[in-house]
Amino acid sequence: MAEFLYKAQNAQGNNFEGTLEAKDKAEAEALLMRRRLTIVKLKKKPMEIKLNIGNGIKHEDLTRFTRMFSSMCSAGLPMLQCLNILEEQCENPALKDVVHKVTQSINGGSSLADALAQHPKVFDSLYCNMVAAGEAGGILEGILARLAETMENSMRLKRKVKKALTYPVMVIIVGIVVVIALMTFVVPTFAEQFAALDAELPAPTQVVMNISDFLRDNGGFLFLAVIALGIAWKLVMKVPAAQFAFDKFMLKVPKIGDLTIKSSTASFSRTLGTLLNAGVSVMDALKVVASTAGNKVVEQAIGKISIGIAGGKSIADPMTEVGIFPPMVIQMTGVGEKTGNLGGMLLKLADFYDEEVDAAVDAVVGMIEPLIIVFLGGAVGGLLIAMYMPMFSMGDAIKG
Repeated sequence: MAEFLYKAQNAQGNNFEGTLEAKDKAEAEALLMRRRLTIVKLKKKPMEIKLNIGNGIKHEDLTRFTRMFSSMCSAGLPMLQCLNILEEQCENPALKDVVHKVTQSINGGSSLADALAQHPKVFDSLYCNMVAAGEAGGILEGILARLAETMENSMRLKRKVKKALTYPVMVIIVGIVVVIALMTFVVPTFAEQFAALDAELPAPTQVVMNISDFLRDNGGFLFLAVIALGIAWKLVMKVPAAQFAFDKFMLKVPKIGDLTIKSSTASFSRTLGTLLNAGVSVMDALKVVASTAGNKVVEQAIGKISIGIAGGKSIADPMTEVGIFPPMVIQMTGVGEKTGNLGGMLLKLADFYDEEVDAAVDAVVGMIEPLIIVFLGGAVGGLLIAMYMPMFSMGDAIKG
């Protein structure tokens, strides 16, 4: 798909300009004519070379944008005026550019949802579907408020997980750096002293010295190998089958699997409940939920639920069959469906499982910390013992 720059006029003589994507110039002309615009100028957008990592827009920036957008719409400001004000206030250049393009698309005749959908790396399917539902129902400001609340809850959960895991990760990194420093700088000093003695070294000491020599001789190669492995891992994880196998394995890991299930359940419940309360149909909502699941196994399970519902089943029956969701979730979902308050019930479940995720995170950290202490203590202690073993041997020889 190519990107085209255009200037056009509508039937009232108002001028519009913006960008649109099309296969070729003929398709771009057809798209503008479909919007009932008279083309003044149309040309292919020059190629731009940008070296950006990601889209440059943080989750916090998008959440703040959504909350401000909701507040302005609630105050009665026209949508285009809201977007112009938000564009001026944006501190993030990348988001500012996206808002400008969205405004241009709306000026060109697009709906807000369609304009947002042109930037899928910024506005995901959940965002676009909810905005589309809000536009269709005339409740855009309320939908934006719900979106902002959903994004804030998601951000709060991620922040808790990140904060809880920061300490163990930092301990691991510091421990690895200490061990490498000992092997690279301290062990060689002992090796020189042992070489001067010209005596046979104990096996553990010899092993440590061999590892030290290997690290010093091949440090650069090992560093590049670690980077290559990281790149290879990312490439492999892009293969659906490999990602599915890894996600399935993670679900079986003690504590971590429990955390993954509870986190996925909270995300599933909140996203589905929010979409249903916004007026999105169950089938369309499930498609969005599946695309934002973040776990291939859960995504496949949601797909099976959609198939079951399409076959005439209630939502609780296929949820039981997939074997992913806890029994309480299935039972409360069934109750919500029977009482006609499925969206509200799912949001209550989401609040409950947010608290469960907090407890699961504490359990994971409680499991990891002792393992880290044992591993690092064993590594450093074993290294020191190996280095002092020859001294003990020499002391015994002197006494003998």
